[in-house]
Amino acid sequence: MVFELVNKDKLDKFERIAAKRVSDTLKKMQLIGNLSNKNNYDYTDKHVKQIIDALENELKSLKIKFAEGSSERISEFKFK
Repeated sequence: MVFELVNKDKLDKFERIAAKRVSDTLKKMQLIGNLSNKNNYDYTDKHVKQIIDALENELKSLKIKFAEGSSERISEFKFK
């Protein structure tokens, strides 16, 4: 059995900040989902693909960061 020494203050800070950021991100993703309402918006399959690709790529990057500690960032999305 492996025991990790965890700094309680850092753990508490991580949990507090992570809970807020994940909740904020989930809300933003729900707002993006609202864009699918064809009564309010027009878009093409190309638009949808670009949005989903950008979100999936960032999720892949997030997984890598936690696995390897990488820090590569793309902070802006634009349609091509």
